[in-house]
Amino acid sequence: MILRPIQTGFAVALSLVLAGLSVFAADDRGPTDDALLQGAASRIDEHRKADGVLIVVDGSGNPIPGAQVTIEQTRHAFLFGCNIFLFNRVGEPGDETAYRNQFAELFNFATLGFYWPSYERRQGEPQHDHASQVAQWCKQHGITTKGHPLAWNFADPSWLPDDVGQIRTLQMERIRDCVERFRGTIDVWDVVNEATHFERAEFARNSPKLTRMWTETGRIEFVDECFRTARAASASATLLINDYRVDPAYAELIDQLTQKAGQRPFDVIGIQSHMHRDVWSNRRLWEACERFARFGVPLHFTELTVLSGEPGWEKPRAPGSWPSTPDGERQQQEAVSRIYTMLFSHPSVTAITWWDFSDRNAWQGAPAGLVREDLTPKPAYTALKELVKNQWWTRLTQTADADGRVTFRGFLGDYRASARVGEGEVVELQFTLAKNDANEQRIVIGTGAPRND
Repeated sequence: MILRPIQTGFAVALSLVLAGLSVFAADDRGPTDDALLQGAASRIDEHRKADGVLIVVDGSGNPIPGAQVTIEQTRHAFLFGCNIFLFNRVGEPGDETAYRNQFAELFNFATLGFYWPSYERRQGEPQHDHASQVAQWCKQHGITTKGHPLAWNFADPSWLPDDVGQIRTLQMERIRDCVERFRGTIDVWDVVNEATHFERAEFARNSPKLTRMWTETGRIEFVDECFRTARAASASATLLINDYRVDPAYAELIDQLTQKAGQRPFDVIGIQSHMHRDVWSNRRLWEACERFARFGVPLHFTELTVLSGEPGWEKPRAPGSWPSTPDGERQQQEAVSRIYTMLFSHPSVTAITWWDFSDRNAWQGAPAGLVREDLTPKPAYTALKELVKNQWWTRLTQTADADGRVTFRGFLGDYRASARVGEGEVVELQFTLAKNDANEQRIVIGTGAPRND
């Protein structure tokens, strides 16, 4: 993803379209678009849900039939996310509150910006305090955080020296410092961004020093060193390789990296999916998932964008010159519902991150947000919330059977259950519903006495 102050030209847009975003040609092989979407509900039930049992007992372990049990999900295991770049930078206090509230109501995953030129404008003075503040707020609201990116040659920090060896040392020190400093607070990282086509001409112009260092070090050697450095800084961190390419070139890079390291140095493969011009079909989404699922690690869709205005990459940048439109918002809503359903149904996908949350200061000035510039929700926000917090959310009330049991099938994630007998005491229990687990919980009411039946 491009940091906003860096302006890119038509070459970037064209390279995205030619190299990554239009790689799948239409043909007669494989399932149709309609068939893929029609099968999504059964795949979601298979891959995103599990059976659970809650047994209500007294203090002696005797089952309590007839107890009233309420079970409600509190958090998804799946990561539904967005970048959170405007946190504390929205403007008016009322706008800041609206931004935070709407973000927390929908998402359990947030991407924080670690773009080197803006994160460390002066050497030795990184903006750790702001990142820490954002991460702490996220933690308080049950939102997992990710840092993006640690290594990317889109622009040079202004103070970067000329010597390639010094640049390489500084790059590794930056990775080590960020991962170590935020260990336990930010434990998911986009370690290397867009390495497949790192040498493209516009990046060589905007970032001559970093690009020269990548080139002289060697792409695979450099990427491998970045991952080894991040892993040494935190053995338990979740490390991603991330790219806009979804073609065989990205897969080849992953193969080469795995061969170089002797194992996969990354934990997750990140797939960008900026759809500023063309919204991907179901087949295109599915083929991208299948191409990278073969590596046997989870897939994150890291930068999903569908516009609610006129499609395109290069538009006038003046404020208000690329507006969200009623027809565009309707199309965005339809695309969001379809794309999220397709990705949520693929067993390898474990996270989807939307890019950007609001039209305010969105990348390229595009109408890309789920909320408008005035922070009112678009239909796409409402539709996504309906999926994430209603259709794909488990809540139920049942009466325990003769054995004190309540059986249910729910979406994977964290839960809160409560049980009571008649007008008696309400007892609560928190638990996690996981795949391939027994998922049997006991909730104890009162002290009770042994039964002799």
